Amino acid sequence: MPQYDLPLPELLRYRSAVTPPADLEEFWTRTLRSAREVASPPKVQPVDSGLTLVEVSDVTFSGFDGDPIKAWYRRPAGVDGDLPVVVRYQGYTGGRGLPHQTGPYPLAGYAVLEVDSRGQGTGYGWVGDTPDPHGHGPSYLGGFMTRGILDPEDYYYRRLITDAVLAVDAAQQLPGVDPSKVVVAGISQGGGIALAVSALRDDLAGVMADVPFLSDFPRAVVTASAGPYPEIAAYLASHRDHAAAAFATLAYVDAAVLVTRSTAPALFSVALMDNVCPPSTVYAAHNAYAGEKQIRSYPYNDHEGGQFHQEAEQLAWLRELLHP
Repeated sequence: MPQYDLPLPELLRYRSAVTPPADLEEFWTRTLRSAREVASPPKVQPVDSGLTLVEVSDVTFSGFDGDPIKAWYRRPAGVDGDLPVVVRYQGYTGGRGLPHQTGPYPLAGYAVLEVDSRGQGTGYGWVGDTPDPHGHGPSYLGGFMTRGILDPEDYYYRRLITDAVLAVDAAQQLPGVDPSKVVVAGISQGGGIALAVSALRDDLAGVMADVPFLSDFPRAVVTASAGPYPEIAAYLASHRDHAAAAFATLAYVDAAVLVTRSTAPALFSVALMDNVCPPSTVYAAHNAYAGEKQIRSYPYNDHEGGQFHQEAEQLAWLRELLHP
């Protein structure tokens, strides 16, 4: 895949043209208040993962409409005291995985809450355990992008983002967590969700969003040639009179719209040959982000982004952020 998007000087100043809905703040305030009113404290059950350097617990917490959401809670073994925690969200179709599927964060001394994605969990070996009990109208094949897309009240990502915000509530209640040092993180869909959470909370220590999805939908839908965005284009190719309603709904979950409210320090990554999350859509979110921010650009990478190079960048950034 060649570099097909805007030239870098234009990317650095690119802004989304999406207009925030007039009731955006009321919509999310009401949504989160309703979810918290029926929430229960998280349930934590230690499990035998086969790992000796990492302790793993099975967590169930309350998400949208009080629905039970699964997660893995991991800590470095034998470490006492309250630790910073990374709340990590999943890429499209992925779930929380198996107990032993740990990343670098516990090995670097951080706790991690690996959050499941409702209704997903069959992609790239990361299985899921959380159903989505809410129905929806016509949608494209088996994907999630168009479920409830004609009404923000019914849209799938309203539920998923609510789960993600309440995952931070749950993380702050876990034993061995410093509630003042919560960092949200994710790749692709997970990165877009992390950005949405950063806009809907003012108590985060940091945000790590790699090649984030869910940003600048009008441009993404006509630019991306692979991945989830084409689901929306395929839906609109059949439902030709639904475009206005669909994009009106998408504006409520658009990271490039939401992050104008974000305040936590953020580390982004972007890949300039990414045909799943076009670079201009990533820069749309980065350039609109209201808090302190940095971005790492990978000129010759597709949607895999910086991969392990970016992990090294994140570990250095976390060390400076959380242990100045």
